[in-house]
Amino acid sequence: MQTLETIENTIQRETAVMVFFSSPTCSVCHVLKPKLIEAVQKEFKLFKFINIDISKELDTAAHYGVFSAPTVLVFFDGKEFIRKTRNMGIDEVVGEIRRPYEIMTS
Repeated sequence: MQTLETIENTIQRETAVMVFFSSPTCSVCHVLKPKLIEAVQKEFKLFKFINIDISKELDTAAHYGVFSAPTVLVFFDGKEFIRKTRNMGIDEVVGEIRRPYEIMTS
């Protein structure tokens, strides 16, 4: 479990951060998370990953306006750039990350 302060510090300090909000009862989360992490790590080496269990970290989820799982937030240079909830595909997320990532890291 991470504190909100730790999460915020990581988001501000790192160039690219993906925050994955999940729940133990979310079967989609269990399938999506490892595939998404693998795909993003393969193409975008600078990403840092944070996993939030919304059933245990209600205040953190509420702080980010997340009330359902799975939800993915992508931050570049401390600013939220992408928000995906529930119905998302790996290729879709990777495709949306590609251009801003290339701009931020070139």
